[in-house]
Order: sequence, then structure tokens, then C-alpha cells
Amino acid sequence: MRDGVKEVAPGRFREVFGRAFEDFVVGHIYEHRPGRTITDTDNVWFTLLTMNTHPAHFDYEFAKKTEFGKPLVASPLTVAIMVGMSVSDISQKAVANLGWDNIRLTHPLFCGDTLYAESEVLEKRESSSRPEQGIVTVKTIGRNQHSDVVCTFNRTMLVWKRGFGPVDD
Repeated sequence: MRDGVKEVAPGRFREVFGRAFEDFVVGHIYEHRPGRTITDTDNVWFTLLTMNTHPAHFDYEFAKKTEFGKPLVASPLTVAIMVGMSVSDISQKAVANLGWDNIRLTHPLFCGDTLYAESEVLEKRESSSRPEQGIVTVKTIGRNQHSDVVCTFNRTMLVWKRGFGPVDD
């Protein structure tokens, strides 16, 4: 395998995503690209899907009266998109997410803003009960197009070791 491609038969190639437990290095930072511009439709649909009834996210007339003057992107949508952006780098070979900690929303995000994310490996250790897996903790930072940090969180995952799990097919 090289450059995200694995030769599965002579002249036949398969794109490969993610990192096995052994590939994570504490201190390494993975930039998740491409960025994602958040649309009004994204925000309204997400608030309706999740039954979030706060008008600051979908009522333009209400939002005009707030300190922001326009609708805010729902904070769980920001977190969800940041997690999604990181999957191909960070958790494509995960068995499970074990938890999110220290979620901070540090700057408002608005429809029309473009979200970028990156993750730093904070910690990794072998699982004491699952020898074919390990535990990895990352800190993910989301920034808008102006480089303002809009959200940060830590995420811990159980990740397959190389040669194990269904993702090595």
C-alpha cells in the first residue's frame, strides 16, 4: 500500500482510508480537507431533524434581534461536521467512538462560513482487554475561513491494529 492506494490484484487498485492503531503518533496533526461551507439548508434541516426549537437557528426575524443579527449554526451541527471531516483520517478504522470530552464553542459560526478542521494525537495506548485493538485520543479544532477557532473537542476511539478487523479487506 502507498499513497492511500492498495494493489488488490495485478493492475487493480483500491483506495484506502484511515489509520491503523500503529500509524498514530502522539503530537502529529492531521489536517482534514476539504473544508465545508455551511448552508442555510444544512442548518435548518439539522435543527428540524434534531427537534431543536430554538429560533436563533432558523428564524431570521428572531435572529435579527440577537447580538449576532443573523441565525447561528446549531452547535451540534458544527461538532457533527467536524467529526465527519475527520473520519477518513482519524476513525475510518475505528471499532467505536468511546467518547467526546471538553467540547468548547469559542466563536459563532454562521451560514455561509466555511469550516476547516484538524486533529492532534494526544494519547494512544494498547487496549488491555482487546489485544487486536488500541485506544487513541485526539483533540480536534475547527476554524472558520478567517482562521477563528469556532469549536474544539477531544475524542477517544477504539481502533483496529494493522492486519485486524473488517477494514483491512
